[in-house]
Amino acid sequence: MSLNTNAGQMDRQDERLNNDNSLLGKWKSLTEKVRGGDLGQLPVLFGLVIIAIIFQSINPFFLSSANLVNLLMQSAAVGVIALGIVIILLVGEIDLSVGSVSGLAASAFAVTLTTRGFPIIASLLLAISIGIAIGALYGVIFNRIGLPSFVISLAGLLGFVGFQLWVLGKAGTINLPFESAIVRFGQLAFIPEPVSYLICALVGLGYFLSRYRESSARKKVNLSSTSITSIAIKSISLSLVLIFVAWYLNKDRGVGWMFLLFVGLVLLMNHLLNTTAWGRSIYAVGGNVEAARRSGINVKRVYMSAFVLCSTFAAIGGLLAAGRLASAAQSSGGGDVNLNAIAAAVIGGTSLFGGRGSAFSALLGIIVIQSISSGLTLLNLDSDVRYMITGLVLLIAVSLDAIARKSRTSKGKA
Repeated sequence: MSLNTNAGQMDRQDERLNNDNSLLGKWKSLTEKVRGGDLGQLPVLFGLVIIAIIFQSINPFFLSSANLVNLLMQSAAVGVIALGIVIILLVGEIDLSVGSVSGLAASAFAVTLTTRGFPIIASLLLAISIGIAIGALYGVIFNRIGLPSFVISLAGLLGFVGFQLWVLGKAGTINLPFESAIVRFGQLAFIPEPVSYLICALVGLGYFLSRYRESSARKKVNLSSTSITSIAIKSISLSLVLIFVAWYLNKDRGVGWMFLLFVGLVLLMNHLLNTTAWGRSIYAVGGNVEAARRSGINVKRVYMSAFVLCSTFAAIGGLLAAGRLASAAQSSGGGDVNLNAIAAAVIGGTSLFGGRGSAFSALLGIIVIQSISSGLTLLNLDSDVRYMITGLVLLIAVSLDAIARKSRTSKGKA
């Protein structure tokens, strides 16, 4: 009974706040969300501003178009891996082997392409299939045997590193042909300037259409909805901001196709998470698995999909990294790849406790990490400082998440 009462109070509160479309109403809505522990992406956006101010004041090259182009290109591969981590965290689980899976996929691609003579499409499909198969294996073990995901993926982390070494053999490192499509995609493929502006305009149009459709659907069931004027203003503003960013990046090489692919995957997953029954099931399982099961959700299927997507994105990220570096080696997927992918998801706003976060967490989180890395590199500081600062940022992000969760729990009991 208390749960129903609290839910009803929250629904009425959201309805009251949504009915006021004024600036004051929006500010009140934002304030209520923050007080309720719904911080969203506010901390990471604030952190990005602080990082930019600090590093730009120390080295004016930090916000130059040349450095930002490099920063975004370097974010793509690990960002795609982080996108998979977001999915698995949303259901309250973890995958510690994404780095190993990405390295194995990259190694399998390089070997089949260069030494086995496979067509590039066949090598790509094989590498992605490895990610799908590993995710399915994890899902079966998790659903059938009941082993914790921490243990399963930890075993995978070790096992797939060994498998990667076996695939590479004595060569250790395999260089990809510079003229191959994947290397050109990772290093030289940039969007033509007119096309980049057109894409920015289309993003604004897509935002307008999606919000207009949502508003119309709410009107049909007599719920509060955003006015068309407000939607149009937001859409135009979004397009103008994106066009400005594209113009600034085009002062150097422009926007890389690889980064656009990453952003496209983020938008796709954001759409699936927010507008489909599968997406609602992901959040439901992460929020309360027993309640989700009793409501009729096929929990095992949801877990299986999360594991498969996580490993698949890890494989795709490994392929992008191989194209960026034009090689696959024993170190592929090693080092800080695994930790940076997990840290990006958490720093971007995805809860370690499940049920809260968005696909944009991967995008924002990896940009934070790469910004720190780029800024410290420009200052000629060693990697030990970067690790310590990234760890501190991660600790702050998890602390904010824990505090927000405690605030929501306290408010629910009240």
